[in-house]
Amino acid sequence: MATSTDVLVPGTSQSSPDASQHSLDANLIQLMWLASPALPIGGFSYSEGLESFVHHAQDATEKEASAWLIEQLHLTLGRSDLAVVAQAIDAWRKPDIGEGEDRGDRGDGRDTDQLNQLSKLNAWVLQTRESSELRAQTEQMGRSLLEWLRNHTTATAAQIEACAQMQPTYPVAFALAASATRAPLRDCLLAFAFGWAENMVQAAIKAVPLGQSAGQRILSALAAEIPATVDEAIEIATAISAANATAIAPDSDAPFAADAPQCGRKSVTQRQAFSPMLAIRSAQHETQYSRLFRS
Repeated sequence: MATSTDVLVPGTSQSSPDASQHSLDANLIQLMWLASPALPIGGFSYSEGLESFVHHAQDATEKEASAWLIEQLHLTLGRSDLAVVAQAIDAWRKPDIGEGEDRGDRGDGRDTDQLNQLSKLNAWVLQTRESSELRAQTEQMGRSLLEWLRNHTTATAAQIEACAQMQPTYPVAFALAASATRAPLRDCLLAFAFGWAENMVQAAIKAVPLGQSAGQRILSALAAEIPATVDEAIEIATAISAANATAIAPDSDAPFAADAPQCGRKSVTQRQAFSPMLAIRSAQHETQYSRLFRS
Protein backbone atom coordinates (compact mmCIF):
# COMPACT_ATOMS: atom_id res chain seq x y z
CA MET A 1 0.00 0.00 0.00
CA ALA A 2 1.26 3.45 -0.84
CA THR A 3 2.30 5.58 2.09
CA SER A 4 1.87 9.31 2.39
CA THR A 5 5.43 9.78 1.15
CA ASP A 6 4.69 7.76 -2.01
CA VAL A 7 1.73 9.89 -3.10
CA LEU A 8 2.56 12.59 -5.64
CA VAL A 9 0.96 15.83 -4.60
CA PRO A 10 -0.27 18.06 -7.45
CA GLY A 11 1.88 21.14 -7.80
CA THR A 12 5.09 19.53 -6.59
CA SER A 13 8.17 19.20 -8.77
CA GLN A 14 7.78 15.40 -8.77
CA SER A 15 4.27 15.39 -10.22
CA SER A 16 4.41 18.31 -12.64
CA PRO A 17 6.75 18.66 -15.62
CA ASP A 18 8.46 22.02 -15.82
CA ALA A 19 7.27 24.82 -18.09
CA SER A 20 9.75 23.96 -20.84
CA GLN A 21 8.42 20.40 -21.02
CA HIS A 22 4.87 21.73 -21.22
CA SER A 23 5.95 23.94 -24.11
CA LEU A 24 7.51 20.98 -25.94
CA ASP A 25 4.37 18.94 -25.38
CA ALA A 26 2.19 21.74 -26.72
CA ASN A 27 4.36 22.02 -29.84
CA LEU A 28 4.09 18.28 -30.45
CA ILE A 29 0.32 18.32 -30.03
CA GLN A 30 0.00 21.21 -32.48
CA LEU A 31 2.03 19.32 -35.08
CA MET A 32 -0.06 16.18 -34.57
CA TRP A 33 -3.14 18.35 -35.05
CA LEU A 34 -1.80 19.82 -38.29
CA ALA A 35 -0.89 16.36 -39.60
CA SER A 36 -4.29 14.87 -38.79
CA PRO A 37 -6.54 13.87 -41.71
CA ALA A 38 -9.39 15.21 -39.57
CA LEU A 39 -8.11 18.77 -40.02
CA PRO A 40 -11.00 20.50 -41.88
CA ILE A 41 -9.07 21.59 -44.97
CA GLY A 42 -10.33 19.01 -47.47
CA GLY A 43 -7.18 16.92 -47.92
CA PHE A 44 -9.21 13.71 -47.92
CA SER A 45 -10.99 14.71 -51.15
CA TYR A 46 -7.86 14.68 -53.34
CA SER A 47 -5.84 11.80 -54.80
CA GLU A 48 -3.27 13.92 -56.69
CA GLY A 49 -3.49 11.81 -59.84
CA LEU A 50 -3.54 8.45 -58.04
CA GLU A 51 -7.14 7.77 -59.07
CA SER A 52 -6.25 8.37 -62.71
CA PHE A 53 -3.20 6.11 -62.38
CA VAL A 54 -5.40 3.32 -61.00
CA HIS A 55 -7.98 3.87 -63.76
CA HIS A 56 -5.44 3.53 -66.56
CA ALA A 57 -3.59 0.65 -64.89
CA GLN A 58 -6.95 -1.23 -64.86
CA ASP A 59 -5.72 -3.93 -62.48
CA ALA A 60 -3.66 -1.85 -60.06
CA THR A 61 -2.24 -3.70 -57.09
CA GLU A 62 -1.09 -2.78 -53.61
CA LYS A 63 2.52 -3.02 -54.79
CA GLU A 64 1.94 -0.67 -57.72
CA ALA A 65 0.07 1.88 -55.61
CA SER A 66 2.83 1.78 -53.00
CA ALA A 67 5.55 2.26 -55.63
CA TRP A 68 3.64 5.19 -57.19
CA LEU A 69 3.29 6.98 -53.85
CA ILE A 70 6.90 6.39 -52.81
CA GLU A 71 8.10 7.85 -56.12
CA GLN A 72 5.76 10.81 -55.67
CA LEU A 73 7.10 11.35 -52.15
CA HIS A 74 10.71 11.51 -53.35
CA LEU A 75 10.34 13.22 -56.72
CA THR A 76 7.65 15.83 -56.07
CA LEU A 77 6.84 16.27 -52.39
CA GLY A 78 10.45 16.14 -51.20
CA ARG A 79 11.95 18.33 -53.91
CA SER A 80 9.03 20.73 -54.18
CA ASP A 81 6.52 21.20 -51.37
CA LEU A 82 8.73 20.15 -48.46
CA ALA A 83 11.55 22.41 -49.61
CA VAL A 84 9.10 25.31 -49.94
CA VAL A 85 7.69 24.63 -46.47
CA ALA A 86 11.20 24.66 -45.01
CA GLN A 87 12.00 28.03 -46.60
CA ALA A 88 8.62 29.50 -45.70
CA ILE A 89 8.86 28.43 -42.04
CA ASP A 90 12.19 30.21 -41.81
CA ALA A 91 10.65 33.34 -43.33
CA TRP A 92 7.58 33.32 -41.09
CA ARG A 93 9.74 32.91 -38.00
CA LYS A 94 11.80 36.00 -38.64
CA PRO A 95 10.59 38.55 -36.06
CA ASP A 96 9.52 41.14 -38.61
CA ILE A 97 5.92 40.62 -39.73
CA GLY A 98 3.40 41.84 -37.22
CA GLU A 99 5.77 43.64 -34.86
CA GLY A 100 5.59 47.11 -36.37
CA GLU A 101 3.42 48.44 -33.57
CA ASP A 102 5.88 47.22 -30.94
CA ARG A 103 9.22 48.14 -32.51
CA GLY A 104 8.23 51.44 -34.10
CA ASP A 105 8.95 52.45 -37.66
CA ARG A 106 12.20 50.63 -38.25
CA GLY A 107 12.39 51.63 -41.89
CA ASP A 108 15.02 49.05 -42.87
CA GLY A 109 12.82 47.21 -45.39
CA ARG A 110 13.00 43.82 -43.68
CA ASP A 111 9.21 43.45 -43.62
CA THR A 112 9.12 43.97 -47.37
CA ASP A 113 11.97 41.53 -48.00
CA GLN A 114 10.33 38.87 -45.91
CA LEU A 115 6.96 39.24 -47.62
CA ASN A 116 8.62 39.27 -51.03
CA GLN A 117 10.33 35.99 -50.22
CA LEU A 118 7.06 34.40 -49.12
CA SER A 119 5.24 35.76 -52.18
CA LYS A 120 7.90 34.30 -54.48
CA LEU A 121 7.60 30.92 -52.80
CA ASN A 122 3.82 31.08 -53.13
CA ALA A 123 4.05 32.02 -56.81
CA TRP A 124 6.53 29.20 -57.45
CA VAL A 125 4.10 26.64 -56.03
CA LEU A 126 1.33 27.91 -58.31
CA GLN A 127 3.59 27.97 -61.36
CA THR A 128 4.70 24.38 -60.85
CA ARG A 129 1.17 22.95 -60.63
CA GLU A 130 0.81 21.43 -64.07
CA SER A 131 -2.94 20.87 -64.14
CA SER A 132 -5.96 22.90 -63.12
CA GLU A 133 -6.90 20.29 -60.50
CA LEU A 134 -3.53 20.36 -58.77
CA ARG A 135 -3.58 24.15 -58.75
CA ALA A 136 -7.14 24.25 -57.42
CA GLN A 137 -6.16 21.78 -54.69
CA THR A 138 -3.27 23.81 -53.29
CA GLU A 139 -5.32 27.02 -53.46
CA GLN A 140 -8.35 25.51 -51.73
CA MET A 141 -6.34 23.79 -48.99
CA GLY A 142 -4.30 26.93 -48.40
CA ARG A 143 -7.44 29.03 -48.13
CA SER A 144 -9.11 26.55 -45.77
CA LEU A 145 -6.05 26.29 -43.53
CA LEU A 146 -5.88 30.07 -43.31
CA GLU A 147 -9.52 30.17 -42.20
CA TRP A 148 -8.70 27.51 -39.60
CA LEU A 149 -5.85 29.69 -38.33
CA ARG A 150 -8.22 32.63 -37.86
CA ASN A 151 -9.96 30.62 -35.13
CA HIS A 152 -6.74 29.83 -33.27
CA THR A 153 -4.15 31.80 -31.36
CA THR A 154 -1.05 30.27 -32.92
CA ALA A 155 -0.45 32.98 -35.55
CA THR A 156 -0.70 36.73 -35.07
CA ALA A 157 -3.39 38.80 -36.75
CA ALA A 158 -0.74 40.60 -38.79
CA GLN A 159 0.73 37.32 -40.03
CA ILE A 160 -2.70 36.02 -40.99
CA GLU A 161 -3.48 39.24 -42.85
CA ALA A 162 -0.15 39.12 -44.68
CA CYS A 163 -0.80 35.51 -45.64
CA ALA A 164 -4.32 36.33 -46.84
CA GLN A 165 -3.00 39.11 -49.07
CA MET A 166 -0.92 36.65 -51.09
CA GLN A 167 -3.81 34.14 -51.44
CA PRO A 168 -1.69 31.36 -49.97
CA THR A 169 -1.04 27.93 -51.37
CA TYR A 170 -1.15 25.03 -48.97
CA PRO A 171 2.65 24.78 -48.33
CA VAL A 172 2.88 28.49 -47.46
CA ALA A 173 -0.19 28.39 -45.22
CA PHE A 174 1.04 25.22 -43.50
CA ALA A 175 4.41 26.88 -42.94
CA LEU A 176 2.68 29.73 -41.11
CA ALA A 177 0.73 27.33 -38.91
CA ALA A 178 3.81 25.21 -38.19
CA SER A 179 6.11 28.18 -37.57
CA ALA A 180 3.85 29.38 -34.77
CA THR A 181 4.31 26.11 -32.88
CA ARG A 182 8.05 26.83 -32.38
CA ALA A 183 8.72 23.15 -33.01
CA PRO A 184 12.02 22.23 -34.70
CA LEU A 185 12.01 22.60 -38.49
CA ARG A 186 12.59 18.89 -39.09
CA ASP A 187 9.60 17.96 -36.91
CA CYS A 188 7.41 20.39 -38.86
CA LEU A 189 8.41 18.80 -42.17
CA LEU A 190 7.87 15.30 -40.79
CA ALA A 191 4.34 16.32 -39.79
CA PHE A 192 3.64 17.78 -43.25
CA ALA A 193 4.91 14.65 -45.00
CA PHE A 194 3.07 12.21 -42.75
CA GLY A 195 -0.18 14.15 -43.13
CA TRP A 196 0.22 13.88 -46.91
CA ALA A 197 0.99 10.16 -46.64
CA GLU A 198 -2.11 9.43 -44.58
CA ASN A 199 -4.36 11.22 -47.06
CA MET A 200 -2.78 9.43 -50.03
CA VAL A 201 -3.12 6.02 -48.38
CA GLN A 202 -6.80 6.65 -47.74
CA ALA A 203 -7.15 7.61 -51.41
CA ALA A 204 -5.41 4.37 -52.43
CA ILE A 205 -7.70 2.29 -50.22
CA LYS A 206 -10.75 3.73 -51.98
CA ALA A 207 -9.40 3.96 -55.53
CA VAL A 208 -7.64 0.59 -56.01
CA PRO A 209 -9.52 -0.60 -53.82
CA LEU A 210 -7.54 -2.06 -50.93
CA GLY A 211 -8.25 -3.35 -47.46
CA GLN A 212 -7.22 -1.55 -44.29
CA SER A 213 -4.29 -3.91 -43.70
CA ALA A 214 -2.93 -3.23 -47.18
CA GLY A 215 -3.31 0.48 -46.51
CA GLN A 216 -1.30 0.17 -43.32
CA ARG A 217 1.46 -1.67 -45.17
CA ILE A 218 1.65 1.17 -47.71
CA LEU A 219 1.69 3.74 -44.91
CA SER A 220 4.49 1.81 -43.20
CA ALA A 221 6.52 1.86 -46.42
CA LEU A 222 5.96 5.61 -46.82
CA ALA A 223 6.80 6.30 -43.16
CA ALA A 224 10.14 4.54 -43.62
CA GLU A 225 10.98 6.82 -46.56
CA ILE A 226 9.83 10.12 -45.03
CA PRO A 227 12.84 10.93 -42.78
CA ALA A 228 15.35 10.74 -45.64
CA THR A 229 13.03 12.79 -47.86
CA VAL A 230 12.73 15.46 -45.17
CA ASP A 231 16.50 15.58 -44.77
CA GLU A 232 16.89 16.11 -48.51
CA ALA A 233 14.32 18.93 -48.43
CA ILE A 234 16.24 20.63 -45.61
CA GLU A 235 19.46 20.32 -47.61
CA ILE A 236 17.75 21.95 -50.58
CA ALA A 237 16.45 24.83 -48.45
CA THR A 238 19.88 25.26 -46.88
CA ALA A 239 21.55 25.30 -50.29
CA ILE A 240 19.13 27.96 -51.50
CA SER A 241 19.91 30.10 -48.45
CA ALA A 242 23.62 29.71 -49.16
CA ALA A 243 23.03 30.65 -52.79
CA ASN A 244 21.12 33.77 -51.77
CA ALA A 245 23.91 34.71 -49.38
CA THR A 246 26.40 34.59 -52.25
CA ALA A 247 24.21 36.78 -54.48
CA ILE A 248 22.93 33.87 -56.58
CA ALA A 249 19.22 34.05 -57.30
CA PRO A 250 17.92 30.44 -57.45
CA ASP A 251 14.32 31.63 -57.57
CA SER A 252 14.86 33.85 -60.60
CA ASP A 253 14.45 32.92 -64.24
CA ALA A 254 18.01 33.90 -65.12
CA PRO A 255 20.34 31.04 -66.10
CA PHE A 256 23.47 30.30 -64.13
CA ALA A 257 26.62 32.07 -65.05
CA ALA A 258 29.50 29.82 -66.07
CA ASP A 259 31.43 30.72 -62.92
CA ALA A 260 28.47 30.42 -60.51
CA PRO A 261 29.31 28.60 -57.25
CA GLN A 262 28.14 25.00 -57.12
CA CYS A 263 26.07 25.49 -53.97
CA GLY A 264 23.54 27.49 -55.97
CA ARG A 265 23.51 25.07 -58.89
CA LYS A 266 22.48 22.17 -56.65
CA SER A 267 19.65 24.09 -55.02
CA VAL A 268 18.11 25.14 -58.32
CA THR A 269 18.27 21.74 -59.93
CA GLN A 270 16.79 19.98 -56.92
CA ARG A 271 13.91 22.24 -55.90
CA GLN A 272 11.73 21.31 -58.81
CA ALA A 273 8.43 19.70 -59.71
CA PHE A 274 9.40 17.85 -62.87
CA SER A 275 7.08 14.84 -62.83
CA PRO A 276 5.62 14.48 -66.32
CA MET A 277 3.64 11.29 -65.65
CA LEU A 278 1.98 12.87 -62.62
CA ALA A 279 1.04 15.86 -64.76
CA ILE A 280 -0.37 13.58 -67.47
CA ARG A 281 -2.42 11.52 -65.04
CA SER A 282 -3.71 14.66 -63.34
CA ALA A 283 -4.75 16.17 -66.68
CA GLN A 284 -6.46 12.93 -67.69
CA HIS A 285 -8.33 12.90 -64.39
CA GLU A 286 -10.03 16.17 -65.31
CA THR A 287 -12.07 14.38 -67.98
CA GLN A 288 -12.22 10.92 -66.41
CA TYR A 289 -15.73 9.48 -66.69
CA SER A 290 -16.11 8.27 -63.12
CA ARG A 291 -14.32 9.99 -60.24
CA LEU A 292 -14.28 9.73 -56.46
CA PHE A 293 -11.76 12.51 -55.89
CA ARG A 294 -11.28 16.12 -56.90
CA SER A 295 -7.78 15.53 -58.26
